[in-house]
Amino acid sequence: MRLAVPLAVGALALTGCGDGGSGDGGGDTVKIGFQGPLSGDNVQLGQNMENGVRLAIDQANASGDYDFEVEYFAADDQGLPDKAPTAAQSAISEEVIAVVGPAFSGSADASAEYYAEAGIPAVSSSATRADLTTKGYGSFLRAVPNDSAQGAGMATYLSKSTDAEKVVVVDDKTDYGVGLADVAEQSLKDAGLEVVRHSVPQKTPDYSAAARNVVGADADALIYAGYYEDAGPFATKLDEAGFEGIRMSGDGSRDMQFVELAGDSANDWLLTCACTDPTQEEATKKFAEDYEAAFNQPPGTYSAESFDVANLIIEQIAETGGADSTSEKLLEALRAVEYKGITKEFSFDDTGDFTNQTIYMYEVQDREINYLGSVDKLTAK
Repeated sequence: MRLAVPLAVGALALTGCGDGGSGDGGGDTVKIGFQGPLSGDNVQLGQNMENGVRLAIDQANASGDYDFEVEYFAADDQGLPDKAPTAAQSAISEEVIAVVGPAFSGSADASAEYYAEAGIPAVSSSATRADLTTKGYGSFLRAVPNDSAQGAGMATYLSKSTDAEKVVVVDDKTDYGVGLADVAEQSLKDAGLEVVRHSVPQKTPDYSAAARNVVGADADALIYAGYYEDAGPFATKLDEAGFEGIRMSGDGSRDMQFVELAGDSANDWLLTCACTDPTQEEATKKFAEDYEAAFNQPPGTYSAESFDVANLIIEQIAETGGADSTSEKLLEALRAVEYKGITKEFSFDDTGDFTNQTIYMYEVQDREINYLGSVDKLTAK
C-alpha cells in the first residue's frame, strides 16, 4: 500500500501541466519545497532550515539572474516518520521540481521512496543517519556529512583532546539518536576507550533516573545522541545528580533552545555539528547579515547549509532549461554537480552521499554557543 500511493501520485505529477514540477514545465515558474518540522517539539530546527531556503528563493527572484520565478512550498512533517509520507505526498501533488529535505533522518527514510517513485530530487541538508544512502532511494541526495563522520568526530575529540577513558553513550531511541550513538560507541571502542551504552526514550517525563544511571557508571564523559527538547531537561538532571564529567551532544542539540531549556546546566557542553557557524566564517557573514535582516534573528543550525542547497538547486534548474526543466533532468544534473557554496563545496558520490565529511565543534559558555572550529584542526597533533 505504501508503494501504491506514490506510484499514483507520481504518475499525476509526471503527466501534470502545472508550472515547473515533474512534468514538462510550462509558464515561467518552478516550485521548490522544503520538508521538515515546521510545528511540533523540534520546530526551531525546521524553521532554521526553512528560513535559509526562503532567503535563497527570495534573493534569486530579486536578482534578475534567472528567466523564471521560483515558488516555495512548505511540507510540514513535524520531524516524525509517521507524518512524513503525508508531507511528501503534499509536495508531490503540488508538482515541486525538487525538495530541500527531509530534515530528519526518520522522516527522510519514510519519505524517500515516495520522492523516488515520483522522480523528484530530495536533497537533505541535515538528515545524517548513515544508511539513508544505502537503501536504493534513487532520488535522495545528502548534502551533509553523515553520522559515521559525526560519531567518529565525537570519538576522535574525546580520545585525542581529553583524558577520558570511560564514556557513557545515551541514545533517545529515535532513528537519528540510535544511528549516531551506534557510530560513536564503535568509534570510541576502536580508539581504546571503555563504553557504557544506555537508551532513554524521547519525551521521557523525568530524567532523574537516567542521570543517576550516568553518575553510577563512574565515567569520565557522556555523549547524548538526541534532540534539544530532551537534551535540555537531561542536562539539568545531570547537574542535580552531581555528574562532573565531560558532556557532549550532536547537531540535534546544537540550538539555542537547548540553552534556554537547560539554563546554566548547558554551560560546558560540547556540541558537534556538520554545520559551520555562519556568523564566524568570513564567507558566510554576508548571508548571516541578510538572514537577520529578513527574519529578525540570527541564523541557526543548518540555516546556511539549507541556503546553499536551495541555491544549488536553483542554479541547476537554470542549467537544465529553467521553467522548461524537469525533475528528471535536474536529478541527473545534481548527481554530477560540483558547486561552490558559501559553506562548502558540494558534490555527491555514486550513492548520493556528500563527499565532504568535515565535522565542527561548539562549546556552551555563559549561555552562548561558541564556535571552536573543525574537529580535524582541534585534534591535529
